[in-house]
Amino acid sequence: MSLLALKGASFSFHPSNSTPDNNFPFPSTSFPVSTIKCSPFSQKSCRNGNWVSLRIRFLAKSDTNSKQQLPRETLAPSTDGSSSSSTATSFLSVLCPLLKLFSGGDPSQERNYVLEAATSSLSTFARLPWGSRSLLESFDKSETTSDSFKHLQLFEFETCPFCRRVREALTELDLSAEVYPCPKGSVRHREMVRNFGGKEQFPFLVDPNTGISMYESGDIVKYLFQQYGKGRSPSMGLLESTLFTGWVPTILRAGRGMTKWERARPDPPSEKLELFSFENNQYARIVREALCELELPYILQNVGAGSHRTNLLLELSGSQEVPFLVDPNTGARIGSYKNILAYLFTTYSAAAI
Repeated sequence: MSLLALKGASFSFHPSNSTPDNNFPFPSTSFPVSTIKCSPFSQKSCRNGNWVSLRIRFLAKSDTNSKQQLPRETLAPSTDGSSSSSTATSFLSVLCPLLKLFSGGDPSQERNYVLEAATSSLSTFARLPWGSRSLLESFDKSETTSDSFKHLQLFEFETCPFCRRVREALTELDLSAEVYPCPKGSVRHREMVRNFGGKEQFPFLVDPNTGISMYESGDIVKYLFQQYGKGRSPSMGLLESTLFTGWVPTILRAGRGMTKWERARPDPPSEKLELFSFENNQYARIVREALCELELPYILQNVGAGSHRTNLLLELSGSQEVPFLVDPNTGARIGSYKNILAYLFTTYSAAAI
């Protein structure tokens, strides 16, 4: 359970037989009602910059083959005229093996922390000023801090520059999110995205508060600012700089947070871990990489400068320093990134089962 008592719907998708329907752009999928856990999605999607209603198809099968209805939202294709995410996916498929050759090897082994801090600090410098502070400190945040507000759900992987763009926007809007890491070799979260969205592309956002689900980082950022920005618009730098400096952390960090660790525990913990972080913090980045390599879902509590969560972090840790990890499964509360790394790779390795 989240320390902020904000509890979003989680997913548990199981593919089943389905009947094709040519009226929809993505393959239809049946979901066993007895196993699915998700919020009821509304009839909305993005088209030409406007949020419009779409037709809903009802397809469901229970474990006992009884007919029950479950709404499934149809996603409209991105209309921003950009194929940057698809291009990035193709480029990453080539870059990933190359970066792995230069990476530090087994992420659970002893590291050169001087080098780790140096490359992550350079990555932070490359992405200044984005993802470091809340832009909404002077606005009323009652909407996103109320008990009825559900966490956004983000499917991504740490090394992807377009996923980074969305995380930067989350920091600037002071939004928390459930993060479902999708590293190469993912055994759970990538299948969830394929089953729900129809294709394996990242980032993928689900907002259970409005029923919106969408691909394309640029569309996601614009949506987040439109919905939660209190009248603000994303800066041109946030949207455009990714193509120029967004790749710097990916290259400098030699692909950390890109591939699932081969000795990671196969099953997720019963409760999500909770990480206090902000996107452009050099030490929090290293922890998020580890969470991705372990494919551990977690609640991202953004605490950029001006965040309303600063007092909560101070109460929990006695400090405003990030990263700070809370593990409700073991009761652990850890502040140093080095200690967090040691804890994660010890506790969530297959050998620890």
